[in-house]
Amino acid sequence: MTAAAAALVTACSGGAVPADRSSTAGGPQASPARLGYDLPDDPATMLFPATGAETRWTQGLEVFTQQVARVTAASCARGTGTGFFGQPPLAFIRFSDVPDLDFVARHGFGQSAEVPEPTAPAPSAGAPATGRSADHATARDCRGRAQAAAETLRGPYAGLQAQWLRGLSSLRSDPAVARALRSLSACFSAHGVKARDEDGFFARADAALNTAAPTELPRLDREFGSVYATCMRPVEAVREPARVRARRSFLTEHATEVRDLRRDLVPSLRRAERRYGVRLAFPAP
Repeated sequence: MTAAAAALVTACSGGAVPADRSSTAGGPQASPARLGYDLPDDPATMLFPATGAETRWTQGLEVFTQQVARVTAASCARGTGTGFFGQPPLAFIRFSDVPDLDFVARHGFGQSAEVPEPTAPAPSAGAPATGRSADHATARDCRGRAQAAAETLRGPYAGLQAQWLRGLSSLRSDPAVARALRSLSACFSAHGVKARDEDGFFARADAALNTAAPTELPRLDREFGSVYATCMRPVEAVREPARVRARRSFLTEHATEVRDLRRDLVPSLRRAERRYGVRLAFPAP
């Protein structure tokens, strides 16, 4: 999984700002992203997203499996009176090959909904941690258990999902998509960002965000998000229907596996929610 926001992490040289920047310091404040809890009508949508909005379910599913792993590791360590400390917070990560333009237009690249905390320790949590970090042997054992818990959830779908996600990048070579992508440079320039393509746009945005005053970052990030969404909509108008058609063929080709996933996925997730005290949640605009 690759994220559009990931391109904004690495510092690059050269800067640009959108032409329609607000002159008001700080700019208007956007409402924070929310969490959603409703599942798609077809569980396969969560595994094989074809639209930006559908990737929100995929993001939530991936975070859910990571939370299950962390709860398992923490419970294991507590059994020895130790714990895992200083871990970075989990985050919903968007997909570059299936951009969620409505979300990016509203929130920019740097913000999503906050990942909810588990509601309670796992029933087998054991003794409370003493503030002492797990030693190497304990950490290895507990991480192994965490990986096994995550694999119990991911195992039935991981291979097929990876195959679907890998295939998405091939749409860039589709003639209609390639023509639409060539229009990006003119659109970016019209909005004050000189960039030949998506990579160039993210490099410019990254440079501007890395040199901006902290108080300017939220507004500037949203403005770059707005420009990106505006210029990418003609591309997605071509690419999204192509992804929907490709998914239809993909699901037909793997009908037996997909049938089993449709039957088993949601019950397995609900069991994990009860067992680990983690609620399946999704970013929502």
